[in-house]
Amino acid sequence: MTDPIEPVSDADIADRKSDHLDIVLHPSVAARRASTGLDAVVFEHVALPELSLAEIDLSAAFLGRRLGAPLLISSMTGGPERAARINAHLAEAAEELAIALAVGSQRIAIEGRASGGLDRSLRDRAPSVPILANVGAAQFGLGYGLDEAERAVEMIGADALIVHLNPLQEAVQVEGDTDWRGLLDRIGQLAKALSVPVVAKEVGAGISGTLARRLLDAGVAAIDVAGAGGTSWAAVEAERAGDPLARASALVFSDWGIPTARAIADVRRSCPEATVIGSGGLRTGLDVARAIRLGADIAGQAAASLEAADHSAEAVVRHFSSVIAQLKIACFCTGSADLRALRSARLIDPPAFAG
Repeated sequence: MTDPIEPVSDADIADRKSDHLDIVLHPSVAARRASTGLDAVVFEHVALPELSLAEIDLSAAFLGRRLGAPLLISSMTGGPERAARINAHLAEAAEELAIALAVGSQRIAIEGRASGGLDRSLRDRAPSVPILANVGAAQFGLGYGLDEAERAVEMIGADALIVHLNPLQEAVQVEGDTDWRGLLDRIGQLAKALSVPVVAKEVGAGISGTLARRLLDAGVAAIDVAGAGGTSWAAVEAERAGDPLARASALVFSDWGIPTARAIADVRRSCPEATVIGSGGLRTGLDVARAIRLGADIAGQAAASLEAADHSAEAVVRHFSSVIAQLKIACFCTGSADLRALRSARLIDPPAFAG
């Protein structure tokens, strides 16, 4: 039996979510990012590709739908009013480009305190692309169960539910939830009972191959590695900390985690049958190509597109159109007519983790 859900002030959560966005966009936090390890993946250039750039096929299957490119707009959040605007922009862009969309934490919306645009209007804006709902793993230790998970899925017509794993962020957050006992079993029970697939996702410290294997064996359908090299939530929480000691403690862990490149390769090696989402500091189409080469089925991006998302749907479309164009160039210059060919493109001095 779980304890009842602990009440948390709406204003506190909303302010924290909006603070997170502002801090992520600040250059001082961006400078604290660890290395993704993706720069070590260097493609062998093919000077005679024997391809038409215009005919390269980037399509990919994901959650029973067909994507125009192997991209997921990864979870973003914010205070309810700001989140509603961001979510509308992202959904419209995802639909135009035929790429997948994952929403940020739905905790406030599930508890009926504000929707943040997390309602059926999201599916209306993006009727044909995969949409992923999102609930924090910690909430399943505080009273959440199947009912709350189904509510998260139903409110936006989602194709899957992300359960995000953020133990480091919770540990360095003053108001963090730090009793994580029994959560693997609860996630497994949820995965077996929920009406849609469950995706396990880290938020910036990576998932190892060993843990991915345990999650898949428990019933999870896909792994989003979200490795180190993207947003450091320890650094973000350090910026929010009012206590100098808490700030200093959080900063110790600002570069903590499994680098994205290593996490992707490790999960693919340990779980050859898995659906793997490569995310964590991917900023360009070349990074996406590297992630695909290491074993990702699709690639996720959040922070790099956040400024565009805060502005307009058109800005998001421009951003991801550029990423797609860069990915096509990487395919062209490796002689890869499609993503299957890209996965076996030759590397120069491949790092040991690349296999």
